[in-house]
Amino acid sequence: MRAASPVRLEDIVQGPIVVGFDGSPESAAAAEWAAREAARRGLPLELVQAWPWPPSHVLGSESAVSWGRARLTSKEVALHAMFSRVEVSAAHLPGAPVAVLETAGKHATVLVLGSRGMGTAQGFLVGSVGQEVLGRADCPVVLVRAGETAADEHVPTAAGRDPADTPYREVALGLDLRHPCDPVLAFAFEAAALRSAPLRVIHAWGSSLVGEYMALGATAGLAVRVEQSEKEALSSTLRPWRERYPQVEVLPRSVLGSTAPALLDAAARAGLLVVGRRSRRAPLGPHLGSVTHAAVHHASCPVAVVPCG
Repeated sequence: MRAASPVRLEDIVQGPIVVGFDGSPESAAAAEWAAREAARRGLPLELVQAWPWPPSHVLGSESAVSWGRARLTSKEVALHAMFSRVEVSAAHLPGAPVAVLETAGKHATVLVLGSRGMGTAQGFLVGSVGQEVLGRADCPVVLVRAGETAADEHVPTAAGRDPADTPYREVALGLDLRHPCDPVLAFAFEAAALRSAPLRVIHAWGSSLVGEYMALGATAGLAVRVEQSEKEALSSTLRPWRERYPQVEVLPRSVLGSTAPALLDAAARAGLLVVGRRSRRAPLGPHLGSVTHAAVHHASCPVAVVPCG
């Protein structure tokens, strides 16, 4: 199988890093993560605040609108002080949050959202706005939990040491060899390169593959041969990306079993988990696949969901 040539990232127009901000602790954590990402990429940062309530609603009153604008301005000023080299701007926009964020994502390199954390075992609480945006956005969407800090992106330090003095944690990538997606690979390799971090690539292949061959009367030892075939396919897919990013240490892992548990295990050691999302419409709205759904709800690190078209 001949691997396709990697996407040339320098040929892609780079927009700002956009973050949804509503004054909540989770959106504050998302804004700070987004500012760090903007600094890493050398891109501007845009804070977007949607204000959907009509004047007749108590939350649409003049005082409430003033409060929201004040919180937005305060965060803009604080981020500019923390990241003086990042161009920071803020916009208070009328409209429903999903529509505002979806529109903002059309010109963004990355769209960042906050999500309320419920502990390592339970992961994220993703509300209806987050679910809709994840399913609709044209750009990668990163979910960040409340309480996420710069220290969490780095390997743990000894007491009293600045976390910036230690390397970044791994970037983990969930790769589906049946439906390889260049944008997902490009995002993961770029994220690892920006952090000078290892990239751990997880490819899980199901026992159903062995079962299918056994049903055709295959001989003993099939599982070993299928496993070798999957490893070779993974190596072939990664080869052009390794050539494109020789500075990235790639840690491929091909495992027999379900994808979600393998990804969540990798996420426990990672600073960022990258997964893909295919456009799938359900009667009640956009639908995330089971693996992506598990990642955004249960991973213990920020999760980047990259659309595959």
